[in-house]
Formats: sequence, structure tokens, C-alpha cells
Amino acid sequence: MFDSRERIALFIDGANLYATSRSLGFDLDYRKLLTYFQKRGYLLRAYYYTALIEDQEYSSIRPLIDWLDYNGYRVVTKPAKEFTDAAGRRKIKGNMDIELTIDALELSEVLDHYVIFSGDGDFRTLVEALQRKGKKVSVVSTMASQPPMISDDLRRQADHFVDLTSLRAEIGRDPNERPQRRVEHSETAEDF
Repeated sequence: MFDSRERIALFIDGANLYATSRSLGFDLDYRKLLTYFQKRGYLLRAYYYTALIEDQEYSSIRPLIDWLDYNGYRVVTKPAKEFTDAAGRRKIKGNMDIELTIDALELSEVLDHYVIFSGDGDFRTLVEALQRKGKKVSVVSTMASQPPMISDDLRRQADHFVDLTSLRAEIGRDPNERPQRRVEHSETAEDF
């Protein structure tokens, strides 16, 4: 599936990949993910796309975003939109499909193989456009969840479908192995 001479780029739909790995019961080790694909060809870029809620003082995703940004990923973010649906429920929308698509198309002159981490059927048209340019496209998602996290149309269009479960041993981490957050210790008079 991979040729060591290929120029590869990863396009990670952050929200979709997070939901997929959670449905399978494991976390991703993003350092291992980079290493895995660096061994399969020349990894030109690794993009991670996510929307952020701007008005929150602390976002649970911020430490991940910062780590990715400093460790070999190009992080692409935009503010999430908050709205109230017809039933009066607060909803948050943060679709990054356009950003991912534009970046993928802009790199078509320098890439041989695209690896898209998403099961979103909206990407079928992007995959088809890249294939018309002679590019190979692999899609990473899962069929193992109920319901499957990948659109049937996207899976059929891709040159290769990689079930995330098959990568678990290489790039996964059990949720119990999460690094513990450091608690900041402030000195008080009682410390002396």
C-alpha cells in the first residue's frame, strides 16, 4: 500500500478521529503516529484540523493542540460557532472540511499519497478530485464500531481503506496510560 519513495501527507479531521478512537476504546499516541508514517515514505506534512470554542478560559483540547504544534504537526484551527437549535438546545458547530480540502488540493503538485483520517462522506469528492490528478488516497477510519464511523461512499472511493483497529498496536495507547496532569504546587508559609 505504501511505497518508501512516496511523498506522503496526513490530513487529520481531529473531531472525527477522536470520536473514532473513543468508539474503539483507545487513545492515539500522536508521536507514534508520526513515526509510523515516517517509516512508510517521505512524510512531507501532518495536518491536524479542529475548531476551538474561543470564549472558554480553558479548553480541554488546548494542551493537545499546543503539543501537536510543537511536535511536528501543522495545526489548523478556527473558532467554533455556537447556536441554539429549533428545540432550544445549545449546539456547537465547527466543521473543518473546507480548510482540509483546500490544503489537500494546494499540495497536489508535491504529494504522491494522501492519508485522510476521517470517515466523513463529504470527503468523497475530494478523494475523487485527487485521484483524477493521479494521486493515491488512503482513508483511515473504522468499520468495527456500531454504526461504522466511515461513510460507505468514502470507503469505496478511496484507493485504500485502513481500519483504525489495525493500527492500534502501532499508534494506540490505552486510556489508562494517559500521562497524569501535573498539579502546580505553590509555596505557602506552611511549606517552610
